Amino acid sequence: MDNRIEQLFEEWRNGSVEAHRTLLEEMETEVSWSYEVWDRLVGFLDDEGARLRSEAAQFLSYLAVSDPEDRIMRDFQNVWQVTKDEDSTAARRALQSVWRIALGGARQKNLVTGSMIERFYTAAGEKNGTLLREDILRGLAALYKRDNDPYIDEQAKGLIDNVDDPEEAKTYYHIWK
Repeated sequence: MDNRIEQLFEEWRNGSVEAHRTLLEEMETEVSWSYEVWDRLVGFLDDEGARLRSEAAQFLSYLAVSDPEDRIMRDFQNVWQVTKDEDSTAARRALQSVWRIALGGARQKNLVTGSMIERFYTAAGEKNGTLLREDILRGLAALYKRDNDPYIDEQAKGLIDNVDDPEEAKTYYHIWK
């Protein structure tokens, strides 16, 4: 890993929004240094600071495209746990990125879509449940847009069809379109 990336991680850890944004941009495509930061990021998933927890989950989600050893399969439950964080902002930030893990391969895609579909049902009873469901649908929509996978389309429409509140369902259909 070059000094620039190492410096960005240090600045990020110290709270730099610009370093966070730059690192996410770097991770949009495959990077060679994913394993040089991987274990540190996993360690941040249970940090005392909600920002570090959520942003570490984001980074690991983005790094799934740079994970030929499939470490994310080992660490997914720790990332997923952040989507249920007591800090609702941290939870939502993690949830908004977790769909990117599916870009790492078929096993990752199955794990992520299954987890998101299950969570859609349980989110109804959670604090900010409607917002969490919106985040889930936006993640599924991003994945569908990328892969044009009819299974995802079918599952998302099925989720929305099972929503009892017509106004809520209307909002979700708007997101799906």
